[in-house]
Amino acid sequence: MNSPTAELLGEIGLPAPLRELARQAWDVIVVGAGHNGLACAAYLARAGQRVLVIESRKRVGGACTIEEPFPGVRMSPCAYLAGLLHPLVVEELELPRRGYQWTPATNGLFVPFVDGSSVQLWDDDDRCAADVKALSPGDVEGWRAMSDVVRRLRDALRPPDGDDLWLSDTPTREEIEERLGRDEEARALLFEWSMAEFVEKYLEDERLQIAYLGQGVIGTNASPFDKGTASIRFHHSSGRLGGMPGMWGYVRGGMGMVSFYFCDAAREAGATVISGVPVAEIVPGEGVRLEGGERIAARTVVSNADPRRVLRMLGAAADGAWRERIEEVPIEGCTVKLNVHLHELPNFKSRPGTDEPHHYGQINAPLTKEEWKAGYAAARRGELGEHLWCELYFQSVHDGSVAPAGTHTMSVFAQYVPYRFAQGNWDSRREEVRRLALNSVGRFCSNMDTAVINAQVLGPPDIEEKVGLTGGHIFQGECLPAYMWERRLTARTPMKGFYLCGACTHPGGSVIGVNGRNAAMAVLRDLGVSA
Repeated sequence: MNSPTAELLGEIGLPAPLRELARQAWDVIVVGAGHNGLACAAYLARAGQRVLVIESRKRVGGACTIEEPFPGVRMSPCAYLAGLLHPLVVEELELPRRGYQWTPATNGLFVPFVDGSSVQLWDDDDRCAADVKALSPGDVEGWRAMSDVVRRLRDALRPPDGDDLWLSDTPTREEIEERLGRDEEARALLFEWSMAEFVEKYLEDERLQIAYLGQGVIGTNASPFDKGTASIRFHHSSGRLGGMPGMWGYVRGGMGMVSFYFCDAAREAGATVISGVPVAEIVPGEGVRLEGGERIAARTVVSNADPRRVLRMLGAAADGAWRERIEEVPIEGCTVKLNVHLHELPNFKSRPGTDEPHHYGQINAPLTKEEWKAGYAAARRGELGEHLWCELYFQSVHDGSVAPAGTHTMSVFAQYVPYRFAQGNWDSRREEVRRLALNSVGRFCSNMDTAVINAQVLGPPDIEEKVGLTGGHIFQGECLPAYMWERRLTARTPMKGFYLCGACTHPGGSVIGVNGRNAAMAVLRDLGVSA
């Protein structure tokens, strides 16, 4: 089945004049057509609600969409792999019927080191243990123990046979403690350890330690030496997509196809989706006012926008204590994203070749512990460090449809960069950041100088402007323990008739879809309507 939304590359536009849409009777307005907003709309429409989704950008999908940064090259600018997408949402919204295909990146994580050695952390335990043994024989048992604590915590909070804490209102600390029992290691992983403490507890070889450090700060404005960062590693290892615990993989066509399939599901169920229409004001219990002045009425409004933007749209209607809670959550991003078109894949000196097993998983360009500390400190000062930590993804090796024949795509997710430079700005320093990111990868390669055809650079302000995420923070606010579980925002708000459905809500950030589902279920329960 072809995706009607994908055929338009997400540019839905207006199916009818705004004046006509404003005259119609709507039960629910969803502000923002990111993947969670579209999932929410699909569930509500399937329950018989008259739903209008309003997106300010011309293209739906939010941070999880598809664009053409270079002629003939299609890439998702800000979301790369699927791993936390909830299997229940995939099933209930019938994504496979709509064309959804997912290739698990079973080749895991490849990490080269400056001394010429490397490790491939396969998702297959036996293969991974063999690679760990080749690098550091004394660390195999510690690596197994480290992996086991992640598994135990995932099974406690998200058991495979149901009772998944992601499918509930925010669980209390007491509810979580009851599930953890006497597992002090799992408790420390979830609430206490820095990522550095986590790896140093189980691993001796510093190369193996630094191979994992970046997994504790993905999209997080914190150092891997900061308390609680190990929980970020767990969050990104807690998925069960495809029945494969902790697995990540590539969606055929690009990650934006997930949003497009959700949009297809919503429209098929009767929802109306419009794009290129900014909302200026949300009036709880009444509806919205558009930037053009039009008012559209609905008894219920659900917002997929980040919470700071929500506060601006609510104005004086926002509850005071709720406003203070939102303003306490850090929301300044530290990530730069590069979308790169390549003549050929990177040729890593430690494992030469341009079509090797490591190109089919993920690749990290690591930092030493001192480089991690110095890079984070530099970004906090508004400066750039000597190197960036980079994680690389190659959609084109799994899916030749995204780039012209004989070329490849490379998505680069890198930290740390400042939101604001102490000297200059992103426009004046963009080329410098581009060189820094590519050199941070290139120091491990023999061909980076000649492999690159073109590169798009998106710093935090670009992400903010392009996608609408305040501060360029990809998770709508930090996901550290102080802002998760019972401390994360819920779908319900103190304002009657107004709900949230974005990554700012439980269970947190990434392409999950269940945030939207949870919001829809809350709306339906409050209306007394069956799902």
